[in-house]
Amino acid sequence: MALPSSTIPRDAAAPASAARSYRPALTLLASLFFMWGFITVINGTLLPHLRSVFDLSYFQAALIESVWFIAYFFASIPSAKLIERIGYQKSLVTGLLIMAAGALGMTVGASIPSYYVTLLMLFVIASGITLLQVAANPYVAVVGPPATASSRLNLVQAMNSAGTMLAPIFGAYLILGRSKGGTAQVGTVLTPAERLADAHSVVLPYVLVAGVLIVLAVVIARFPLPAMGTATNRVAKADRKNHSLWTHRNLVFGIPAIFIYLIAEIGVGNLFVNFVSRPEIGNMTTEAAGRYLTLLWGGMMVGRFAGSAIMQKVRAETVLAVFSIGAFAVMTIAVFTTGHVAMWAVISVGLFHSIMFPTIFTLGIKGLGPLTEEGSGLLIMAIAGGALVAVQGKLADVYGLQNSFLLTAACELYILFYALWGARVTHALPDRPIEDTSA
Repeated sequence: MALPSSTIPRDAAAPASAARSYRPALTLLASLFFMWGFITVINGTLLPHLRSVFDLSYFQAALIESVWFIAYFFASIPSAKLIERIGYQKSLVTGLLIMAAGALGMTVGASIPSYYVTLLMLFVIASGITLLQVAANPYVAVVGPPATASSRLNLVQAMNSAGTMLAPIFGAYLILGRSKGGTAQVGTVLTPAERLADAHSVVLPYVLVAGVLIVLAVVIARFPLPAMGTATNRVAKADRKNHSLWTHRNLVFGIPAIFIYLIAEIGVGNLFVNFVSRPEIGNMTTEAAGRYLTLLWGGMMVGRFAGSAIMQKVRAETVLAVFSIGAFAVMTIAVFTTGHVAMWAVISVGLFHSIMFPTIFTLGIKGLGPLTEEGSGLLIMAIAGGALVAVQGKLADVYGLQNSFLLTAACELYILFYALWGARVTHALPDRPIEDTSA
């Protein structure tokens, strides 16, 4: 099983000791996954907050989320090029510092206050996360035996899900809980002074976030991460001229798989509260429905831990196929039933979605060899598919909210196709060794 840049331990006869040598690096990298999951979701807390502070139209509010995904589209390929030039470790540090700069910029936008500065700083933060994604995902995939690459990436992605679970609590307490708009009744009109005070409530949370990011950057800069074949970089660049990304079936079909999966994940997350609160489904307030959203994200965390363990013994393609069938089944149930059956069907899709992104990613870069950085950049660029969540919104307007989840079910079928056929490796390139510098 060929995997780009796979680990070749100095002592091939002692895989257990090799695994131990990489464990500290994986533990540290897991903190990165936690932080970008945390920041991604805490920005979701800003949507109702900023709409109140700046008196935004629905289009201006939607633009906040669109800017986030647009950053993935524009920053992915430059991120891949930067990794080629300065290496993975320096790129991780650079990504953290870009995120910290964006977080500090958010405090400037709040102090002025300025909607457009805030929008720009969100783009900066998302660009930093894009660089981390392009660097960290393939790094985790190759630090260890190729056969367990999907298992490792699912394990650290579980920490990403942990961040998404904790962020709403942090955001609700330090942003919404400290603002007039966050604690007032719906429809309350804020005075200019109250809006200014609400804008300033963003300062403390983002100062804290920036501080944590800077500390992480310093730690990673000083940590002896295993280097990904720095001695062979020049050879790798020469190899790139002789190979094409588009001969690798697993990548060619993996890019739309990531794109389509993000439509499904973001669509469910965005419409969840509206769906669950409907009289014929959960018959509850939107506030109560929002609490059930934690179960959706919690299911993703549990699924990634479970998936990581399962993939130690079962092929990643097989696990992905089973989970995609499960996701298709529960979304079909959500469309054609009502009451708590439909509600719990939508909640359970988080469990089945859990392993999809990290598993598709590791299958997509398998066998790319010296083309790994470019392939990783294209896969991360495909996260921009989340911006097309508006398509499901339009379907909901025209055909009904419940029927719009047929789009989600269709997305699961493409993931099944990818697991069964699209992920097969073609024209695999030789692995590049990783240098273990941790000793």
